[in-house]
Amino acid sequence: MIQIQNLHHRYPDGTYALKGIHLTISKGEFILLCGPNGSGKTTLFRAMGGLLKPSEGSILINGFDAFKDSFQVRQRVGLVFQDPDCQIVGETVREDIAFGPENLGLTQKEVSERVNWAMEMMGLQGLSEKPCYLLSGGEKKRLAIAGVMAMKPEVILFDEPFSSLDYPGIQEVLRYMIHLHQEGHTLMVTTHDVEKVIAHITRMAILRHGEIQALGEPEHLVKGLSQFGVRPPCYVLLGKEKMTWLE
Repeated sequence: MIQIQNLHHRYPDGTYALKGIHLTISKGEFILLCGPNGSGKTTLFRAMGGLLKPSEGSILINGFDAFKDSFQVRQRVGLVFQDPDCQIVGETVREDIAFGPENLGLTQKEVSERVNWAMEMMGLQGLSEKPCYLLSGGEKKRLAIAGVMAMKPEVILFDEPFSSLDYPGIQEVLRYMIHLHQEGHTLMVTTHDVEKVIAHITRMAILRHGEIQALGEPEHLVKGLSQFGVRPPCYVLLGKEKMTWLE
């Protein structure tokens, strides 16, 4: 479904963010992308979403080039930013969710159907006319996801989705992510705290200094995370069995 070949990116200040990334992602996977700050995680996500043109290499999404076929890619890939305020543009919940479908040139009837569906998916029906600035942190995260869902993407990228959330908010967002995966969406998530998602992912990639330094099933990589600058889950440090945050 996604083929990333020899991806490099250097920022204008000379920072080398990505160095020869090769990654193939199959439909329906749930992949964790982890690594220390500055490892290139957000840069990779922005490139996959067609928001950044890399210095070299290619990204194909179902055969569409992420840079040459940006309209088709935006229909297939949704990016949920770390700070939901960065992508909330509407005055109310309903207006914000409608923004994406309206920009796809859909009819008003189809826009309304997608908005209602996304609100139901994310449990926002009772908040449809609420001003966005009055939402809690967890509600804003759900709104950001609903805005992406209304675009009907096949792939959803979550950049640090649990940041600034309390424990109930983390559980709330995690439940919706698991639900989206069960519905058949392909998910990728970055997070510093891998134990929040480790029980639910299918594969993990460890990024450091702009390079993928390890890739595989989580149970094969989780014990060696510390050597890459990533804190292992508590259950590993305590010698326990894998645990979920939803228990």
